[in-house]
Amino acid sequence: MVKNMLLSMLVLLMVSCNETTVASGSENKEEAIEGGISDIIRNPITADQEEIDTNNVAKITFSELSYEYERVDEGAVVSHDFSFVNTGKVPLIISNVRSTCGCTVADWPKTAIAPGEGGVIPVRFDTKNKSGRQNKPITITANTIPAKTTIYLNGQVDGESS
Repeated sequence: MVKNMLLSMLVLLMVSCNETTVASGSENKEEAIEGGISDIIRNPITADQEEIDTNNVAKITFSELSYEYERVDEGAVVSHDFSFVNTGKVPLIISNVRSTCGCTVADWPKTAIAPGEGGVIPVRFDTKNKSGRQNKPITITANTIPAKTTIYLNGQVDGESS
């Protein structure tokens, strides 16, 4: 009995996950979205387009994609500013900047960057409790194609000597 009930729930869950619906208008009608809502979240530029127009988009161009810092002692804070320019044809909107751990934090411009204009993404890496070779990726999500660009902070952290 329990086995049959679990199997029924699993089938129901699988069926309900295959169709994405959203409320439409004031009538609260539900309509299926082809491709699912996750397509819009992953890359809002291409969600409704079959062909991608890469000529008329924002483009983020960094002066460097990787920064190699000098050898530092554990506990030091490494800071670096990654400069970029919007080399695209429409305003650049950065929606998120994140790293793989809390030891590396970054800030970013919260306003649109016009074509031809630039900005800076300051990154700080706290080496507390870190030692050895470090490679910290920082992922920028923006209205670009591809939607994600990764920059890196790399270097050697010397641990405490006993």
